[in-house]
Amino acid sequence: MSSDTTPKPAASTELRGSIELTLAMVLSGTLGVFVVESGASPFNVVFFRCLFGALALGLYCAVRGFFKDHGFTPKKVGLAALGGVFIVFNWAFLFESYEATSISVATVVYHTQPFYVVLLGAVLFRDKLTATKFGWLGIAFVGLVLVAGITVADFRDGGNSTYLIGLGQALLAAVFYAFATVITKRVTGVKPHLVALIQVTLGIPLLLPFASFGDMQGLGADWGWLVGLGLIHTCLMYVLMYSSYQKLPTPKIAVLAFVYPAVAMLADWAVYGHRISWLQALGIPLIVGASLGVNLGWKLFPSRPAAEMPVPAPAPATPQPVPAAASVATSTAAGGSAAADQILIGESR
Repeated sequence: MSSDTTPKPAASTELRGSIELTLAMVLSGTLGVFVVESGASPFNVVFFRCLFGALALGLYCAVRGFFKDHGFTPKKVGLAALGGVFIVFNWAFLFESYEATSISVATVVYHTQPFYVVLLGAVLFRDKLTATKFGWLGIAFVGLVLVAGITVADFRDGGNSTYLIGLGQALLAAVFYAFATVITKRVTGVKPHLVALIQVTLGIPLLLPFASFGDMQGLGADWGWLVGLGLIHTCLMYVLMYSSYQKLPTPKIAVLAFVYPAVAMLADWAVYGHRISWLQALGIPLIVGASLGVNLGWKLFPSRPAAEMPVPAPAPATPQPVPAAASVATSTAAGGSAAADQILIGESR
């Protein structure tokens, strides 16, 4: 009989969470198209995403009453802001990589984030790196090399330097996202919507020196793409995502997260005709499988069975007369010890 007493969500609640997270990931997959179609520079795109996203998220939080009993302390605000610095520049480098590589390649390379979270945990918090985690990291690295599609020619006489820089920007974006994840995890007892609001609001003054407003003249109808990034890909997407996390178990969240790169690759092909090679396609399941392995704790190597120690035979005891009262007490004590052992075993599972 199972000893797991954790309450499981009702089937209808879990179904609703699955729909919400799937929609959020589909929206994430169309992010690259909105960025490219806006025609704005990556830093301008991030600036206006933060501006429109902060307005929409702030209104949502006010309507929902999240500002009451917000749970913030000066330390939590500082951590949220620090995470926001990494989030904002993560977006900027990811959007830069779209132009230098493609939406498909940049998105798949960007999805190596979980491995940097593991490495940062080991460096900053001395988390244990097991042989299994090292194995998944190795598999992901092989997948990354295949997806990147780098050849020796890329390094000869300058080669395709723009493409190499784009790959580096996607990797840097993933590292920045990992830093943001590690930092934001330490902000507890606060609605995630409020943490996101602080981060996108911080992005407005942070990116002001990098924005080129002169380039925005004559943008015309393309402003709609920038407004969409703030309203759809920031406010609506975050609301759907945070709502789904409360309804779904971790394994399902980890699996549905890969709807994002799948939709991004489909959109890149449908809108821009970008296709990845067969060799690059071989690397995608390696990255996906390794990421799921790290997130879900899959065993990569079979565990060795513990060596059984021979139990010595007990020495024959000389029978002694025992009073009736003592016999009852001994029996009760033995029963209590066995019950306690069962409780400990159950708790250790």
